[in-house]
Amino acid sequence: MATTHRRTVPSDAGDGGRAGAGGADGQHRTLADSATAILHEAILTGRLPAGTPLRLNEMADLLGMSMSPVRESIRRLAALGLVEVVQHKGAWVMPLTIEDAVDTHEARIAMETALIERAATRFTAEDARRAEAALDEHIAASARGDATAARRAHTDFHFTIYRAAGSRWLLRGLEPVWENSERYRFATVTPAGQNEERVREHRAILDACVAGDVAAAVSAVQVHIRRAADRVIGKMDSDAAALPTAREPGRMSSGS
Repeated sequence: MATTHRRTVPSDAGDGGRAGAGGADGQHRTLADSATAILHEAILTGRLPAGTPLRLNEMADLLGMSMSPVRESIRRLAALGLVEVVQHKGAWVMPLTIEDAVDTHEARIAMETALIERAATRFTAEDARRAEAALDEHIAASARGDATAARRAHTDFHFTIYRAAGSRWLLRGLEPVWENSERYRFATVTPAGQNEERVREHRAILDACVAGDVAAAVSAVQVHIRRAADRVIGKMDSDAAALPTAREPGRMSSGS
């Protein structure tokens, strides 16, 4: 199991010491929100790698907080599937495995297909405007090397489209799967040519929704997810090939 490098988790939230308006309870919630945001970003981007133990006293010292809000933040991250908590043993960042990568992307295909089938029939001009703005921000943030802003814009793009489906439960079900998928996306180094390919994939999804073409929208989103899975699994296969241990089975077809 990997060990954490102490004093390396940046405070992207920037409000860790700010009290909420509701007294002690409000302050606790604000600190828990801040701790969750900081640890969440560190896990997604790999600054807290898979297998890193999340020891309460160390995390509290690192974030400059008491253990109570840190404990709450770890509970929230466990609910998203990013952290595993075992009673009397502790908590650690969930491992990244080929089997889990395959399962994660297959779950995405199932849920995002259902969402986009509905969204394409209900897509409005305002939905299109918001999705286009998010995609533009994703491209711009990627170009300037701002990984955090690029990730948020990428999520905004997809979820702007999926919210048009009008399904609260499908969106809630997708959230933890999406968050886990983002960990794998950050673990994959994407060559410049593949970034251009992903932009084309995103535009194909958006264009199909604007046109109200359900079949094209479904095809575009499935191709997009399968190619993402192939990039992730290809990188993990390559890394595993350099190790003496046997590789895990599992792969997805990149066909459309």
